[in-house]
Formats: sequence, structure tokens, C-alpha cells
Amino acid sequence: MAETETAVDGAELSEEERIDWLRLIRSENVGPRTFKSLIRYCGSARAALAQLPDFARRGGAGHVRICSRAEAERELAAVRTLGVRLVAMHEAEYPARLREIDDAPPLLAVRGKRAGLARPMVAMVGSRNASAAGAKIAAQLARDLGAAGLVVVSGLARGIDAAAHRASLMTGTVAVLAGGHDRVYPAEHAALLGDILEEGAAVSEMPLGWEPRARDFPRRNRLISGLAVGVVIVEAAQRSGSLITSRFALEQGREVFAVPGSPLDPRAQGTNSLLKQGATLVTEAADVIATIEPILGRQMTRPPAPPAAAPPFETEAEVEPEGHARDDIAGLLGPTPVGIDDLVRLSGAPPATVRRVLLELELAGRIERHGGGLVSAI
Repeated sequence: MAETETAVDGAELSEEERIDWLRLIRSENVGPRTFKSLIRYCGSARAALAQLPDFARRGGAGHVRICSRAEAERELAAVRTLGVRLVAMHEAEYPARLREIDDAPPLLAVRGKRAGLARPMVAMVGSRNASAAGAKIAAQLARDLGAAGLVVVSGLARGIDAAAHRASLMTGTVAVLAGGHDRVYPAEHAALLGDILEEGAAVSEMPLGWEPRARDFPRRNRLISGLAVGVVIVEAAQRSGSLITSRFALEQGREVFAVPGSPLDPRAQGTNSLLKQGATLVTEAADVIATIEPILGRQMTRPPAPPAAAPPFETEAEVEPEGHARDDIAGLLGPTPVGIDDLVRLSGAPPATVRRVLLELELAGRIERHGGGLVSAI
């Protein structure tokens, strides 16, 4: 077995393969979706690294920065010193539900009790500026959900997140970090993170030393919902990160729950709006359990599937765009996100050609990918 991409699910990466994967995901303009596309076209991370400059050149970039082997080796040594393990998405320790989302991190940096990531999780998020009542109900829900055997996952933020983590310390809780494992945000929650690691875990897709920026928090939010069977929203304003998490949850096929609040409290406007849109009303943990128990029950009673013989990344044949296909497809892109199916229809190009051109444009830093298979020009 020369490359792990041809291994069955559950097989561990070798040291060389882990370095190749880390180099690829840390290279310029390579995100989770692009990583998968490159593996499909090239067959392995090592082959993708060799072809990156050519892909980027064809997309219109003069140069693309590729993570060096020395950089990857330094990062691996640093994470191990901190007690962090980089888990590949087809390895047994990778959270199964997170693996299902279309932009799952190829490598997830995990610290703490990794066994908890195999248990069913419920996410809980809400206002950073939480009311006393909001923090109280969040703590009660988290405590009761933990007692029912569920792991509570949240984002280590102030307010609702912190209340949920603290209430579920004894039963297991998972903190999803927006930055690197050595850049805890907010800094005052470093001690809370230490308490979480006693029985739970912390996960991140970012490298060590990465200071979280504003755009990193929505990226983190998709992991919070992706890990969970459902997301409970406790206090959220109309424009808040918690509502972004609920949107990701819907896109990922997760259940969305909301705790009602006073119409006079701005912190409840978002949650009340979710309820109007069909979110499940929650006043106690039993409301959550009643909804997710059938979901977990169906999965638990389903006989285990045999190990897959197919690789975790389906390969795609090399396709060289013909004629003016690159210009035609690029010309259809603008600031408004558009679906890949629409690009296929409007350009008249084969789907494989459109995917190839989009990969080249992304590696050149000219497009941005959005949820639901949408892309837009930068």
C-alpha cells in the first residue's frame, strides 16, 4: 500500500502519509473541499503536491505557496509535545458524524479524551452576553443531557457556551476552537479548557499558533454542528454567530432546537424567530431527547456495515478543458454565489470540466466556495 488514500476506512496514516496530508491542507488556497478534489484528480496527497503549481498556473496564478516538509515536521513535533493528535478523516478515531459533512477537515487536531468523540453529541450555543436566566437554563439542559449519556459540544465562548461546558464537565464535553490549540480564545477560558480536558476533549482544524480572526468563527461553527446530532440555541440575537450555527445545522441535516425567550429581550429575537421557522421548542432536556432518540435508535439497531473496500476519496479521471472552456466558466462567475449545476448548464461544459476549472481557480485564489455547493468570484 503506497498511499493511504487507497486504504479502507479505519486504516491509520503512516508517518510519511501524515506529513503529505498536512503539507497539502496547509498549502495556499487548499481548504477541505479542495483537498478532496485534489485527491480525486491526483490519487494521493503526494501526487497532488507535485501538481499544485500546474493547477494554480492554469487557474491564472503565477505562484502558489506549498507547505514545505520541514514546516509540516515542525508542526507535527509541536502538536505531539502539547498532547495533540492529528486524526485523518478516514481513521477510526475521527468523529463519524463530522466525517459526513462535505467540508469536513481532512485532519482534525484532537486533545484530551478522544474516546468521547465516538459518543453521540448535542451542540449548545447562544449569546456571549447571556442573561442569568439564559445561563441557568443552558446549564440545566447541559447537565440533564449529559446525564442521559450525551456529550455536549460548544465553542468555549463566553456566556451560554461556557455555562454548557461547565455543567457537563463530569459527563464529558467537547470544545471546538477557532484558533490553534495553543491560542485559547477568550484567554480567560484557559482554565475552563483545562477542566474540559479532564473528561472531555478539544478539537481544532487550525495550526498551532493560529490566532482566531473574525472569519474563523463561522468556520468553527460548522464543526460544532457537524459533530452533533442536533443543535440547541439558547438566547441569540437576530444577527449572531449562533444563527450561523443553526444554518449550518440545517445544511448538514442536523436537528435544530431553540429555547423560547421574552419578546422584549433582544437576545431572544433570534431564537424566537427560529421557532417560527419550525425549530423544535425546548424547555427541558426531554424535548431534545424525544427528538434524537429515534435517530440514535435507528443507527444503533442497524447492523454494522463491513469495511469499505473503496478509498475514502473517489478518484476522478484527468480532464483537460477544451477550447475556451476555462474562460467561459470563469466569465460566468461573479460576486453572487452560483451552483455548480448552473455553471454546467450555462457553460455547456461537462461536469468534470467545470469541477476541474473551479479547482484551478480556487488554487489561484480567484473563487470562494460556500455551503450547498455554491461558488462565487473573489
